[in-house]
Amino acid sequence: MTYDWIAALAYIATLVVLTIVGKKLVFSIPVMEEMRLENREVDKVKMSRESFRDGMKASENIGKYTNLGFFILVLPFAVGFDSRPLWQHLVEIFAILAIFDFMYYWTHRSLFHGDILRKVHALHHQARKPTWSDSLYVHPLETFIGLCLFLVSIPIVALISGGPLHAVSAAIATLIFTQLNTVNHTYTRLPKDNWFFRTVDYITGVHHAHHVDMNHGNYATLTMFYDKIFGTFEEPVKRETAA
Repeated sequence: MTYDWIAALAYIATLVVLTIVGKKLVFSIPVMEEMRLENREVDKVKMSRESFRDGMKASENIGKYTNLGFFILVLPFAVGFDSRPLWQHLVEIFAILAIFDFMYYWTHRSLFHGDILRKVHALHHQARKPTWSDSLYVHPLETFIGLCLFLVSIPIVALISGGPLHAVSAAIATLIFTQLNTVNHTYTRLPKDNWFFRTVDYITGVHHAHHVDMNHGNYATLTMFYDKIFGTFEEPVKRETAA
């Protein structure tokens, strides 16, 4: 594998553009904007606490440094621009997410809810009724471990496939990872009249069930596939209000 820094920059640019455009499209939907405002109102109370702000800042900082190190030292070896059919792009995206979710499931279940890092994870589980800001209120060590599990999934898939992944495929997989990890903590109460709203409500509901206390399942973060396979799935929890 060669060090392709241009492909790494293209990955970053694609991720930034897709994130900005995606958010504008989603929040142009009135009911989604309404939910965002409800979350912000509750988050204002949480952000008024200095300890909460400091916790978010520490998590954000370790995330920035971890990403920076990965983007400089690893990513340029794992992505490129070699053309490939659409199905291969889809396989690459699916493989990155599936491998990460498997690794995260067992890390979350055995370490963060086991004896080793339970106290570290307890900081995040102070949120019994999570809203948007709680996705960032995570112990720095947990942020580092979780982010590394995802980032290492990219070179793992590249090694398995025998060559660098397409920069756009890796960027789309990262977009899905980052947004689902935010969405699953967000409070939603959406209409049931289309599949998109039902899907978002399901995603938030299953993770809210996990936050009821530290003895509940739903350990995966992207899908409930592994929880259903390993018998730790719990039905979604619905809430009437964000608070």
